[in-house]
Amino acid sequence: MSNPLSSNSNNRLGKGLDGLIPTSLDAIDEFAAPSLPDEVRVNEKTVSEISVDSIDVNPYQPRTDFEQDELQQLADSIKHHGIIQPLIVMAENDWKFRLIAGERRLRAARLAGLKTVPVITRTFNEQQQLEVALIENVQRSDLKPLEQAVAYQKLVDQFNLTHEKIGERVGKAPSTITNILRLQKLTRKGKLALNSGVISEGHARTLLSLTDPAQQDLFLAYIIKHNLTVRHAETLVREFKGGVEIKKKKVVEAEAPQVQLTQNLGKYLGTKVSIYKTAKGGKLQIEYYSDEELARIYSQITGLEPTV
Repeated sequence: MSNPLSSNSNNRLGKGLDGLIPTSLDAIDEFAAPSLPDEVRVNEKTVSEISVDSIDVNPYQPRTDFEQDELQQLADSIKHHGIIQPLIVMAENDWKFRLIAGERRLRAARLAGLKTVPVITRTFNEQQQLEVALIENVQRSDLKPLEQAVAYQKLVDQFNLTHEKIGERVGKAPSTITNILRLQKLTRKGKLALNSGVISEGHARTLLSLTDPAQQDLFLAYIIKHNLTVRHAETLVREFKGGVEIKKKKVVEAEAPQVQLTQNLGKYLGTKVSIYKTAKGGKLQIEYYSDEELARIYSQITGLEPTV
């Protein structure tokens, strides 16, 4: 029987978007929080089609440079899937609209030869009020990680906010916003597991280090089956990416008394210590962050001064 987690596996989906792009407007909001403002949810009632020629770009668009290769890739995707996330516009009169968010999608749509694009039309006041309501929504302490990710994506797609601007408004570092948004790149199985609490956000980030959706799902099943900790999952993924046959290692979780001993050892040594149990024993991993710290740990364990 072949190893389902072999690094040489040919059962891959690659980096294609076919399995990850929603097939309906409603699918975008599948993991949205109940408290998300209804006006920012995407459905057939809020979306209309208008001519690309009737849309003027936003003169205050913060991004002015668009990579031609990226636009072409998006245009190719639009030809195949259509525009999943509508553009946001404001009506200037009965036949002319001002683009608020979605210039990259508009440019790609024109490049793809589309005559019309899906839009959500708002007034200036509606846009301001919804932005405030959405910011208040993402500041709730009870939102699940994917609910936060959906809300942040709304701020990107419908309000043209950068990760830096979102971070300023909600009091978080831009890197935190980026990491939460990345959760949307999980496979559907991964999203369901994260949303239901079967795996943690740490597990999810570990899965995202695998770019192949098929491998993500295989490791997800392995994590759940063996009830792996985040640290253990990180180690296995790292070894897998380095070419190690995970199945042959038969690694299992350490039992509670062993974990407690390991934690006590970590406190004694003043550093992070991990334990991994195998079929023939196990291994300890002691981490250090500088040559000086390694020398200190050596002295603490042996009672001797380092000779090198």
